[in-house]
Amino acid sequence: MNVAVVDVGSNTIRLLVAARSGRGLVCAARGKRVVGLGADVERLGVVSAPKLAEAADCLHAFVAIARAAEAELIDVVVASPGRQARNADQLVHTLSRAGGVPVRVLSRDEEARLAFDGALAHVRPLGAVAVCDVGGGSTQLAVGTIAGGAAWARSVDLGSLRLSARIPVGDPPSKNDLATLRAEAREALARVTPPLPREAIAVGGTARALRKLVGRTLGPEQLKEALRLLRRDSAEALAARHGIDEWRVRALPAGASLVVEVQRLLGVPLEVGRGGLREGLALELLDRTPLRQAGGAR
Repeated sequence: MNVAVVDVGSNTIRLLVAARSGRGLVCAARGKRVVGLGADVERLGVVSAPKLAEAADCLHAFVAIARAAEAELIDVVVASPGRQARNADQLVHTLSRAGGVPVRVLSRDEEARLAFDGALAHVRPLGAVAVCDVGGGSTQLAVGTIAGGAAWARSVDLGSLRLSARIPVGDPPSKNDLATLRAEAREALARVTPPLPREAIAVGGTARALRKLVGRTLGPEQLKEALRLLRRDSAEALAARHGIDEWRVRALPAGASLVVEVQRLLGVPLEVGRGGLREGLALELLDRTPLRQAGGAR
């Protein structure tokens, strides 16, 4: 059975259509559109009318792709924009009408737990593991085990896009720019005290971009090198050299600053993982609806 997940985030809206396989999930279709709802929320406190229309158009197209891929179930979730925008109800209503499907807002704990489940779909850690997801509007952190799931989860309302909008920096950013970003990230995480894990996984767009800069392991030295590269070259040059979207590179000083502070809290290097929120949602759909395979419910 194929299921579909549409994740409405602060930077992007993403689609995953997947089915269960012996190793977790097999992807049938994907989609991504950069919409940037979080920049509106940080600047205006609301999602503007043009962004509402753009998000609605995107969801309509993604639902059509999901149905063409024979998805039996479609789950549309709104991440941090649904928790942070003053007109979140309008956003949910607009999306639901555009897609013809129910739309729900994820809580902070749900988002952290689902990212944890999705990350562990592709790995088998031996002990306590932390999963960090630096998104556009918030940062999720969960710690647990593969047998027991996420036993501890926290989310802070600061992600790469919100931090970039809050503290504009140069292109390339200066050393002082990065110090200011790190100070803001550290303040946001000041009350977060995670259990110390044996290993850690980083998921999401910021982590994937950092992997292209410095490799899969994000320890203190690798993150120091990432910040050095960000200071050295323009966003356009880094995007061309490393195959990263330029909009992502422009948010990367903020995203990397958050990853640096999370790594400092955890005390172990982060390994960039394959899965995340969407994979966690897909697994949850497949786990809780085994009897709908023959029913074609939507």
